[in-house]
Amino acid sequence: MSRVCSVCGKGKMTGNLVSHSNIKTKRVSAPNLHKVEVADDNGKVSKKYVCTKCMKGSKADRA
Repeated sequence: MSRVCSVCGKGKMTGNLVSHSNIKTKRVSAPNLHKVEVADDNGKVSKKYVCTKCMKGSKADRA
């Protein structure tokens, strides 16, 4: 299972770490994910990864 938000689909982002001498190296930034119990439309509860932005906006119907 990959670390992707089950609500908004946010995943890892890649970019460059740039030094003072302008040397570029690859870096990866991961979203702030938490494993949360989420209720489905049927009322069934399952654990899914949800980012904190979705948790704050209560886009995920938590149990």
